[in-house]
Amino acid sequence: MRLVIMADTHVPKRARDLPAPLWDDVDAADVVFHAGDWVDVALLDALEARAARLVGVYGNNDGPALRARLPEVARVELDGLRVAVVHETGAAGGRERRCAAQYPDADVLVFGHSHIPWDTTAPNGLRLLNPGSPTDRRRQPFASFMTATVLDGALVDVDLHRL
Repeated sequence: MRLVIMADTHVPKRARDLPAPLWDDVDAADVVFHAGDWVDVALLDALEARAARLVGVYGNNDGPALRARLPEVARVELDGLRVAVVHETGAAGGRERRCAAQYPDADVLVFGHSHIPWDTTAPNGLRLLNPGSPTDRRRQPFASFMTATVLDGALVDVDLHRL
């Protein structure tokens, strides 16, 4: 099962649209995750139209129209892999410990907010993934998103794509 993981798209404030390579991966994915800060409902509509399955949450820059359609936290199970999605997890220091306590029933936590790619594993085995931003790199040397595969209930082949 092929996954695309994105966050902090800020369309159309930071870019008019998602980059073409990201759209190509969306079209090929089985599940697309968006960890908030969409900014415009039009992007949600476009991803719902193109993605085979979309799992998303709202972020701190998302207004009432997006909050009416998206949860603050989403949880899905994919072939036995338990995935939680949230926009913000707080400061980087202590993140693994905090998130492991907050999401004890998840195997993977997808999050955004910082625009900083993140891939770590908490002592309890929780994998934390932040794909960065495909449109607003901020202090990062490149814009980014992630892809991954779920195989036999495990997350494998996690790749950070630089744009």
